[in-house]
Amino acid sequence: MPNPAPNQRRSGGCLPVLVILAVMLGLGYGASKLFGDDGGGSGGSGASATASASPSSASDGKGGSWEVGDCGGPDPERAPDGYRALDCGDPGATFKALEIKDASILPNAVQCPGGTDLIIQVKVSFGSDDGDGDGGIPTKTVCGRNLSGDHPGDPGAGGGQLVEGDCVTSSAQEVACASGGGDVFKVLGLVEEEAQCPAGTTEPMQLTVAIGRPYDVICGGRA
Repeated sequence: MPNPAPNQRRSGGCLPVLVILAVMLGLGYGASKLFGDDGGGSGGSGASATASASPSSASDGKGGSWEVGDCGGPDPERAPDGYRALDCGDPGATFKALEIKDASILPNAVQCPGGTDLIIQVKVSFGSDDGDGDGGIPTKTVCGRNLSGDHPGDPGAGGGQLVEGDCVTSSAQEVACASGGGDVFKVLGLVEEEAQCPAGTTEPMQLTVAIGRPYDVICGGRA
């Protein structure tokens, strides 16, 4: 098993460079719809996107360089949300990088593809680490997919980020499409304006503004 090498000194006696992984978003990302005074309705009511996991950090050991196909797993020294880079054959590896994206200080601005089970932000910190993961400069975002057969981020599975093919209730809560019911709608599109929703949209859900999020309307159709 390769050992993480978080501290790497630059030439000339500069401060050590610490590369860390910060959990940016765990399972259960979705949108929650806030109704107006009438207590119900669809288009025109407000909503906000929420994330379920609090950021924490872990040693990277990859010098901040991540590629699609790289693996990682939990770091016991930074439980419960810390991760570290591991060889894909290591028994401690739990996820593989599905896609690598630019970093962002705005959680809503990072949109990973369907099949992403967790989102991890890679940070670089110049100096010592106090272990809380609050410091560091974001450099990359890893869209991770579980190595196990459990994939809540698959379209329609009810977890991960909201993507086309997922299902939501009329209050914009993400649920597994298999749950069925008359209050469940399939996400046909995620757009900026209701007029951009595709044919078949019966439940356009207007969301409240979230800085960095690339869409403001969930286009819902019968599941």
